[in-house]
Amino acid sequence: MSVIQQSFQVQFSYNIQFTKNLFAPENSLLIDFLRNYGSPTFKKKILFLIDEGVSEAHPYLQDAIRNYFATQDAIELASDILVLPGGEIVKNQPSYFDQALEAIDTYGIDRHSFVAAIGGGAFLDMTGYASAVAHRGVKHIRIPTTVLSQNDSGVGVKNGINYIGKKNFLGTFAPPVAVFNDSTFLTTLNDRDWRSGIAEAVKVALIKDLKFFTWLEDHAFALANRDEDAMYQHIFRCAELHVQHISSGDPFESGSARPLDFGHWAAHKLEYLTNFSIRHGEAVAIGIALDSVYSHLKGDLTENDLHRIITLLQNLGFELYHPALAENDKINLWKGLNEFREHLGGQLTITLLKALGKGEEVHEIDFELVKQAVDYLASKVCVF
Repeated sequence: MSVIQQSFQVQFSYNIQFTKNLFAPENSLLIDFLRNYGSPTFKKKILFLIDEGVSEAHPYLQDAIRNYFATQDAIELASDILVLPGGEIVKNQPSYFDQALEAIDTYGIDRHSFVAAIGGGAFLDMTGYASAVAHRGVKHIRIPTTVLSQNDSGVGVKNGINYIGKKNFLGTFAPPVAVFNDSTFLTTLNDRDWRSGIAEAVKVALIKDLKFFTWLEDHAFALANRDEDAMYQHIFRCAELHVQHISSGDPFESGSARPLDFGHWAAHKLEYLTNFSIRHGEAVAIGIALDSVYSHLKGDLTENDLHRIITLLQNLGFELYHPALAENDKINLWKGLNEFREHLGGQLTITLLKALGKGEEVHEIDFELVKQAVDYLASKVCVF
């Protein structure tokens, strides 16, 4: 038998840039990037898609974008700016995905052009997926507008939409060509959205960086009270830890291990069980609390460490129990674990805690201990 063996590597590189007032005329960060990226021989175009909530909170934004590009001719701005809903609805309704693809087609966005998405994590997920599949991949720029997207989802390589009742059932691993974190967008967030993204920082600190966890403990009240300097430091370090993990060996999750999903198996199911009435970060905070209690009941996490985790989450303002966890004698939650197993390719790999700052991968979960962990949270902590 004859065999042709093929092997090649593709290098991915992109910057996460931190700025204020990205579209101010005096801020050349974005336009300099567009001018210098790729070959100068091709005419470059850019299409903007904006999260509806961001557009409403920043009514000047569309005019600012048009004014920003009006004084230069190196990049052709699409004549229309597409505004679509944000949040999970944009991932749940296929019509919004279709509208994104139609806009890419209408304005001739090819492989030498750009789709720039301005919005929260769910909005970036959908637009990233549309960009990845149009023409087998057009260049995608992420401009995250929430804490959660600036410190976590917006700086990574995953895109997707929800399908057949399952979160991120359709999706791709497709890195952006650049990420621009503009802190100006954070100033209009309500308190729930300001707080929600901090859960991802707690997550990554617990499994990777005890020093960062201690920093979060020391600055919990400052973060909860909207201290902008503390928020900037937290976003930078959290984003740094996430991208370091992505580049550390398995960026496209070829294996089954997903340590950055600590606390997420229950969170994903809880979002659906509550019809997305709770934010992703709020669900993650509950998932972190649940898995931390489970780690303690399993004998791997001390009572003092568990107390520090619960205290930190509460000091940040999170409520750590929702009645949906216990519905149907917790069978709905168990179904969520099996869905998570399926999403990983059949082998369950869950990250639990051995200590603060130290995660451990396990392949089996004792559902009786899960039930006890749910009951613990129901009796000990604040309830939605």
